This record gives sequence, C-alpha cells and structure tokens, in this order.
Amino acid sequence: MSYRVAVAVSGRGSNLLALCDAPGTGADVVLVLSDRDAAALETAERRGIAAHRLHDHQDGAEWLAALEGGRVDLVVLAGYLKLVPPEVVAAYRGRIINIHPALLPRHGGPGMYGERVHAAVLAAGDTESGATVHLVDEAYDRGAILGQARVPVQPGDTPGSLALRVLAAEHRLLPAAVTAAASAGRPVPFDLPPAV
Repeated sequence: MSYRVAVAVSGRGSNLLALCDAPGTGADVVLVLSDRDAAALETAERRGIAAHRLHDHQDGAEWLAALEGGRVDLVVLAGYLKLVPPEVVAAYRGRIINIHPALLPRHGGPGMYGERVHAAVLAAGDTESGATVHLVDEAYDRGAILGQARVPVQPGDTPGSLALRVLAAEHRLLPAAVTAAASAGRPVPFDLPPAV
C-alpha cells in the first residue's frame, strides 16, 4: 500500500515537481490543493493527479472533504502561503509538514515568504541560510523541526541569487522528508542524504 500525499501550494509548484520526480520516496502524490488559480493545479492535472482549488482557504470542512476523499496519509505545504484551518490541523495533527525557505526558528512567521525571507537573511548579516521542514501547528513556522539543509550566504548575494540556491536545497530536502515519513508511516526527524 502506498503512502498517500496531498500537496498544498499557492504558486507554480516547483517543490511539487521535485517531489513527484524524486525516485524511491515510497509515496504517491494523490492530491494537489491551492488557495488560488495556481500553475501547480495545471501541473497536477497534466500528471493525472487530482487537483482541487479551495473556494475558501479558511473552510476546514472543504479541506477535510478533499483530504478524506483522497485517503491522504500526509499533507505537505510547499509554498502554501495561508494558515491551515485549525480543524484540519487537529484532524491531521502530526501528519502535516511545511517547507520554509530559511533556517527556522530564524526568519519565519507571518509574511515571511519568497524574497522577503532572503532579504531578511541578508539584512541580518547571516552567514548561512537554507531550508527547513517542520511539523505544522496552529501558527506560522512554529512546529517541531524535522530537518534542514544549509546554504552559505556568499559575498554579493542578492535576495534573488540566494533564493535560487535555497530553492535547490528545498528540492533535495522535501523528497527526503517525505521518504522518511513514508518509511516510518508518519513524519519523523531525518538527515539530508549527501548530494549526488
């Protein structure tokens, strides 16, 4: 029996593609959810994955109907910019993970996404950044950290140049997190395998 994964997105879905294309995860992406008309929904449909545009991202009943209909084991937030409704967090507690483009607990919380995060890293003078996979609770970027990938900040970095390197790290980190979860039957702490 496969480990069934739903991916919630708000944008183009590059982490969705990285997850779908990663070999040997032991998981199948069976559902893609979005709070807007995102390119990732079209990607899902082209790949034969169920795609659901949330009519109201705060409607927990709509979320739960979609997740239960897909018999989902794990929910992955991959560039999803809204809080998950509390009733969904309660129903799937310990089975929702998020990927964040910084080394939490630094540079997380409301409004910290996209180039804003990378600008904050540079403004703080941090010497490294990276990506974090963590469990989701009722607040932004607060749940237990499961794994991280580190990326050095280089002289002359801009938010855009740093974002590109962090995104490459995300594309390795998220499949590793899902592989560990599929193997254990639930999200667990994991180490990032060495780059090939």
